[in-house]
Amino acid sequence: MKRFPITIKPFGNSAVLIEWPPEVDGAILTEILDFVDAFKALGLPHWEMSVAYNSLTMVHGGEGMDFADIRDMIIACHKGLVPTRKKREQHLWTLPVCYDADFGMDMGEVCHTLGLSREELIHLHTSHRYLVYGMGFLPGFMYLGGLPESLEIPRRAEPRPLVAKGSVGLAAKQTGIYPQESPGGWNIIGNCPVPLFDPKAERPTFVKVGDWVRFEPIARAEYELHKIEAEVGIYKPKKKLLDA
Repeated sequence: MKRFPITIKPFGNSAVLIEWPPEVDGAILTEILDFVDAFKALGLPHWEMSVAYNSLTMVHGGEGMDFADIRDMIIACHKGLVPTRKKREQHLWTLPVCYDADFGMDMGEVCHTLGLSREELIHLHTSHRYLVYGMGFLPGFMYLGGLPESLEIPRRAEPRPLVAKGSVGLAAKQTGIYPQESPGGWNIIGNCPVPLFDPKAERPTFVKVGDWVRFEPIARAEYELHKIEAEVGIYKPKKKLLDA
């Protein structure tokens, strides 16, 4: 089995950072997720792991982490990876987005920069599906890869001090949704009425790394309806089980 090379670094006193080649590649993400499964199978307590594109941060919640020992264990675990026999459960989530002018404050500038009409931009954004490569910088914020080249645009030169909850943005090769109000420098083109993070839920984020997301354009009236449904707890995001 071909394996990608990795580097292993201490990340503070109680964490380790493992890095794969600096590429946005679904095969790399698959290997990282395989490694996470293999390491969890060792049954070691006190470890939390966070995936982001081509890296894995492993945080040790106990006492007395010895980096040399953990590094050797990681190397052995990585070397012993075998192709996943059991298909990893993946879902395709369809999330509604309203591209109304009140929500897409950067739509005009983005269309001008990219040489697209509003209709062309919306079609391109909603006709692709995006792989979830990581979660962060906010709880529930999904880093979505797979943006078509025709929609690639740099971050805003000056970040906004406040971006509305649910804002859908573009930045470089990525698209994503702000799960809560936050400063931000992405180009905002719409808004999603679906809450992406619920700290009271058994699973605070229903989407996981390795899932896929596609966007569905909706009118303002449907946006308001879904927002009310979400507030009273009856909205259920559309999902489809995929073969991994």
